[in-house]
Amino acid sequence: MKPRTGATATGVPLAFNREPDWRLRKWVSRSMVAVAAAEDDASLEGLLCNDAAYLRSAVEVDWVATTADGPLEIRDETFLCGQHSKAMPLRYKGGIKVAGLMFRPGAMRALFGLDEHDMLDRITSIESVGIGDHTVTGLYEPGIDPGRWLKKIESWLANYIEKNNVPAPDPLSQALELQAFRDPNVMLNDFADREGVTPRQLQRIAKRDFGLTPKQIMRRARILDLAARLCGVADEEEQDILLRFFDQAHQIREFQAFFGTTPGSFKRRRSSLLTLSLEIRQARRLEMLERIQPGAVRPWMRSPLR
Repeated sequence: MKPRTGATATGVPLAFNREPDWRLRKWVSRSMVAVAAAEDDASLEGLLCNDAAYLRSAVEVDWVATTADGPLEIRDETFLCGQHSKAMPLRYKGGIKVAGLMFRPGAMRALFGLDEHDMLDRITSIESVGIGDHTVTGLYEPGIDPGRWLKKIESWLANYIEKNNVPAPDPLSQALELQAFRDPNVMLNDFADREGVTPRQLQRIAKRDFGLTPKQIMRRARILDLAARLCGVADEEEQDILLRFFDQAHQIREFQAFFGTTPGSFKRRRSSLLTLSLEIRQARRLEMLERIQPGAVRPWMRSPLR
């Protein structure tokens, strides 16, 4: 593919991703747009595995996502994606042309009334929450600059939030997400004590805002950090990523549970689409941990973002 919004040193397409518009930051953790033209009309295969819910507009390309409800065909549509408990296979044709907003834990419930547990490994049209598809998908115009397309989506959501007086998500869920980025091997009872809640309260809020238990959230974080490293979009100085598992057998078993393959096979056949998705997560993670400044050169990039 021929990327327009960035690429790794080996040519794998990346998204242009950054902090969201300041009006959205209580609900949205990252804004992204990815455009890459396919050299032919061949059907490609990839994976999605996100630890956040998303709003995505995909135009002028054909997607077939294998969701918890079975295969779902998508074209010229805006849709809401739940968090993932495991990798979601995806076939796509026509390249990549998608703009989206990554939600903070609990934001999809606050914004659209969707239950995070019910949305786990699922995708639903934005029309299912009473918003006309053209309202958002129609913000795209043929030939539009990717950055301008993204800003139009951000402005739409900012107006939606103001009009509907949407409450902010629970701060405890944001703290749990940050902990998963910082150290997913934390003792969860210790985390609950620091936050002034009981383990039962933590369990309830995690299920409500992530759709998973706290242990599952930390387990997923370990695997996604390892996957990012294997895809070449992680901080190579973070040697502790490889030390988060008891031994190699534990690492392989956990990795297979999420991706259906061993780490070695995954690295040899890694998905360009998943690399793009993991790079967004890792950029946000390093910024949240204050290891890089917003807009700075990321460890896996050769030049600054524009």
